[in-house]
Amino acid sequence: MNDSHTQRVTPGARLSIAPMMAWTTPAQRYFMRQITRRALLYTEMVTTGALIHGDTGRFLAHHADEHPVALQLGGSEPAAMAHCARLAEDAGFDEVNINVGCPSDRVQNGAFGACLMAEPARVADCVAGMRAVVSIPVTVKTRIGIDHQDSFAFLHEFTARVAEAGADRLIVHARKAWLTGLSPKENRDVPPLDYERVHALARCFPALPMSINGGIVDLNTVDTQLGHVDGVMIGREAYRNPFLMAQVDRRLFGVAAAPPCRAGVVAAMRGYIADHLAAGGALKDVTRHMLGLYHGQPGGRGWRRVLSEQGHRRDADLRVLDAALAEVEPFHAASEAVA
Repeated sequence: MNDSHTQRVTPGARLSIAPMMAWTTPAQRYFMRQITRRALLYTEMVTTGALIHGDTGRFLAHHADEHPVALQLGGSEPAAMAHCARLAEDAGFDEVNINVGCPSDRVQNGAFGACLMAEPARVADCVAGMRAVVSIPVTVKTRIGIDHQDSFAFLHEFTARVAEAGADRLIVHARKAWLTGLSPKENRDVPPLDYERVHALARCFPALPMSINGGIVDLNTVDTQLGHVDGVMIGREAYRNPFLMAQVDRRLFGVAAAPPCRAGVVAAMRGYIADHLAAGGALKDVTRHMLGLYHGQPGGRGWRRVLSEQGHRRDADLRVLDAALAEVEPFHAASEAVA
């Protein structure tokens, strides 16, 4: 590994929420920011073609309160990736990340995502080109292997190339990806997790900060993983059960302030929702990300039902949020009375 470059560390990288298509939208990120102020958030993957030739402003849009926030890019042409990295930095993102993990057919047809694991030199060229033009961290999110190229030697060689090119962090989904035969959904569950392989990789590359991703659903597991790697990335569990993140700031980042309460999170979202509606947006654009806020709590099913059934209506407004809150408030009041 070339040690001539200075490692750049993204704030909040100790615990991050994975980029997820159709999930990690600006509304979802603003919502998560009411629960954790320190964890690193990611955008959905944006392709270089969409960013260069599409609605650039929309793809780069983010609220000032979302920081620290990273932009994930999908692409494989070093010049285009470098151009988009500059756009990301100019827009104020705290990190730019290369997607080398998505196994979908659409992504493969675009010659990026997990199939790029078979082209480490190309990924390295993208890293080097991006790092040459920005001062924010350039990171890579990958798998432990693809199809029958799943040996530790294969993963080690890939990592060595991106490390040599100057990657500031490697985020490893501890499953390989089957590019043929499995759907993207199946690729999230069917290939077995291999945390030890990621741990071994981290031992081989102590100068390269490394985060682990895949199947992590509680903070005790996060603590365990942090004994082996520098950071942990949580994906679907943070979406299904977002209040899991409420203890993160105190537990992982040493913040002294008390964690938020669910009702306080709802109250904090009212202004954002009102602004979104005033701009012509739909209530469901925001509330679909809030469905899991009361996951596992008394009244939680009622909260989810009201938002699901009424939030999609064309005239839906903050009254729907109030009706959903009414499903859980009696239980909270009873709990406080007993206490």
